[in-house]
Amino acid sequence: MRMRAKPWATPELNACPFFLRDPFPLKNHWLEWFSVRQPLHLELGCGKGWFLAGMAPSHPEINFLGIDMKDAVLAPGKRKIEEAFGDRPISNVALTAYDIERLPDIMGPQDQVERIYINFCNPWPRPRHHKRRLTHPRQLELYKTILTPNGEIFFKTDDDALFRDSLDYFEEAGFEIYEHTYDLHAENCPENVLTEHEEMFMQKKIPIKALKARRKA
Repeated sequence: MRMRAKPWATPELNACPFFLRDPFPLKNHWLEWFSVRQPLHLELGCGKGWFLAGMAPSHPEINFLGIDMKDAVLAPGKRKIEEAFGDRPISNVALTAYDIERLPDIMGPQDQVERIYINFCNPWPRPRHHKRRLTHPRQLELYKTILTPNGEIFFKTDDDALFRDSLDYFEEAGFEIYEHTYDLHAENCPENVLTEHEEMFMQKKIPIKALKARRKA
């Protein structure tokens, strides 16, 4: 779906204290950027910020980094996060714009991410495009370079084929899937934070598939 232009997005992001226009100098230094050094969680494809807005205010003990490509989605995400924090200072969130498939350009082994969230990524259904899936073994191997030894990946999708293939992808890449479900909302998951896409799929009564995996020692 084509993204509608938002002329206000770029100048508003450039003025935002928790948005990093140039992420390259932060490679191997993301832990130091935050005012308090604490566990770092990463959302790949943070979109319009629903997930980070739900997580970050409730978990001040964790630093969150959200990455997406376009200002047109990050700017609404920035507003969503500000709304969620209200009058409280935002010290445990960072946003940046970059291509997730080239993550090693801006993150390295010293960044030590404890958890990665992948929420409703592009399923790339055609076989010739499967390597572009964010859960493909090629990508999972890249994530290993920034994950802690027992680092985790939490994944949610509406797409049956992507989820089925991802179960194999994680095993192939040396991750242990310790929890998975084919209908997340049929279970009691009070810690689940809805995303914009998740709410849309719920309204259409499409079951949400989810898994939690950890890097094998």
